[in-house]
Amino acid sequence: MSVSPFDSALLGNLFSDPEIAALFDDRAQIASMLLFESALAAAEARAGVIPEKSATRIAEVCREFNPDPASLAAGTASAGVPVPALVKALKAEIGGDDARYVHFGATSQDVVDSALVLQLRDAVAIIRRRIRKLAKALSAHADTHRTTVMIGRTRSQQAVPTTFGLKAAGWLAPLVRIDHRIDSLSSDLLRISFGGAAGTLASIGVKAADVESNLSEELDLPLADMPWHAQRDVLVDFASQLTALTGALGKMGQDLVLLAQSEIAEVQPGKGGGSSTMPHKSNPVQAEMLVTLARFNAGLLGTFAQAQLHDHERSGASWLLEWLTLPQIITATGAAIAQAVDMVPDLKINAGRMAENLELSRGAMLAEAATFALADHLGRDAADKLVKDAIAKSAENASNLFDELQKLTDAPVDWAHIRNPANYIGQSDVFIDRVLGAAKRGLRD
Repeated sequence: MSVSPFDSALLGNLFSDPEIAALFDDRAQIASMLLFESALAAAEARAGVIPEKSATRIAEVCREFNPDPASLAAGTASAGVPVPALVKALKAEIGGDDARYVHFGATSQDVVDSALVLQLRDAVAIIRRRIRKLAKALSAHADTHRTTVMIGRTRSQQAVPTTFGLKAAGWLAPLVRIDHRIDSLSSDLLRISFGGAAGTLASIGVKAADVESNLSEELDLPLADMPWHAQRDVLVDFASQLTALTGALGKMGQDLVLLAQSEIAEVQPGKGGGSSTMPHKSNPVQAEMLVTLARFNAGLLGTFAQAQLHDHERSGASWLLEWLTLPQIITATGAAIAQAVDMVPDLKINAGRMAENLELSRGAMLAEAATFALADHLGRDAADKLVKDAIAKSAENASNLFDELQKLTDAPVDWAHIRNPANYIGQSDVFIDRVLGAAKRGLRD
């Protein structure tokens, strides 16, 4: 087994997400750092800080320069950051007097953090696009199955009837909220990092504000109020939202695993995975992955949150901790949403089995409905006692609750209406409409 299953040739297709992972591999990081160096040179040339011809030369080389990540490894290990080795290699590639203007006035953290933001911008776009796709599939299930009655379960026990449409709406609703929070957070998250050695930009002198503004335009990233080298709260907030997203997907996955149990068989999620020895098995692999990735991110978030504890103007230890954790959180999120997008549209809903399972309690799941119906005639306490007596008789005789009730009371209750689970789903339709409306409003392309 490799150190990380995310980049394992054996396990990668199970755990990883190639589209997201490609944003955070070595070559992608180097390309983003070179984009920053090119944009910085252009910004400084526009402000008259470096010669325009030097900026042009730097941009030309940055576009074509593609160093082998391994060639930067020794320098990275020595400096604790890849930027010095990359800048040295870039200067050597540029040559001549122009090389001295590479990385002019910047610090390594400006490069790495701004490169990270460029990567995050693409990752956010991918994740939010997938949320919309998943939301569309869940919306279809919620609408189609708004009258598909099934057992509602609380604490793993049969409770009262619900509908599969409402259950699907319950999976959808958190996605709408989380997408909104990620969108709101993006305005703070996707900002340039540019502060120089200790966050003052003193090295650039009186033109610093002009260079900063130009750099913002070159990278198409807004300015921050001040350099955020040691302010990592927004990154922690972002990781928290990704963890909330995988948690919401994990809750859906857990429900699907339980609904797919052989004894329940109300839903069949995904394509199903086979067993090495049991030909009859169809394991809910994709649903299980959602649970696994949710638990993984929940654990990793606590480690990542410690990276917020920078000392003074920069902490190498906290910064390194981010590199160990944040890419994994993002990749796990990408993998989870990709699995869900692939699985949910093809869920097989067994409405017939749901109807069969409704009968397993022999009417007991409608005891609450019976109690409220009888309370109009007997009062609440008397109705409650009568229903409990009928439940005991039902268990003793293996009979239906409502058959026993009719033996115990002549109250004028429409028992045929009360014993139909479809008549006790309350405001399910209203709630589904609210969630679908929120999704339609909040997830417009």
